[in-house]
Amino acid sequence: MKNNSFRIILTAMFASMVCVSTICIRIPSPTGGYVNLGDALVLMSAFLLGPVYGGAAAGIGSGFADLFAGYVTYAPGTLAIKLAVAVAAAHLSRVLAKRAPKLATPLRCAVAGIPAELIMVAGYLVYEWFILGYGAAAAGEIFGNLAQAAAGVVIAAVLTPIVSRPREIRELLEKFDKKDS
Repeated sequence: MKNNSFRIILTAMFASMVCVSTICIRIPSPTGGYVNLGDALVLMSAFLLGPVYGGAAAGIGSGFADLFAGYVTYAPGTLAIKLAVAVAAAHLSRVLAKRAPKLATPLRCAVAGIPAELIMVAGYLVYEWFILGYGAAAAGEIFGNLAQAAAGVVIAAVLTPIVSRPREIRELLEKFDKKDS
């Protein structure tokens, strides 16, 4: 039970960091949305917490960011899309760690983050086109979403190894990872 409480606390902490980084660092896009640094934390939560808890942190934190920022119609889609991004990134990262153990962590994060972020781009295109009913106008967000994805991948690839480098944090995450598998 103690370990489960710890997992929930870490998940909540990452969800709040995803939310804050999404809301506080926003660059408006010409189409009415915004580019933010939340995707970097979405990927970091995936790489550090794994698919289940990282996915929950990414989805919940991003969904709350949309609610708090006034993008209420995007919140359900964002929750699902960011959860999917984190789950994919975590699984890809784990596969790469097993198959190419000598691959440097920044490179592994980038290689796992790129296809995961493409899920984000495609997910928002589908959500805006079909669910929100924007039709072909939804394609106007693709370049903004690609820019956000690229920034998220680069920042996560740089920060993830730095955050997980101290021995205490590395040991903590290893215990967390062993129980999650």
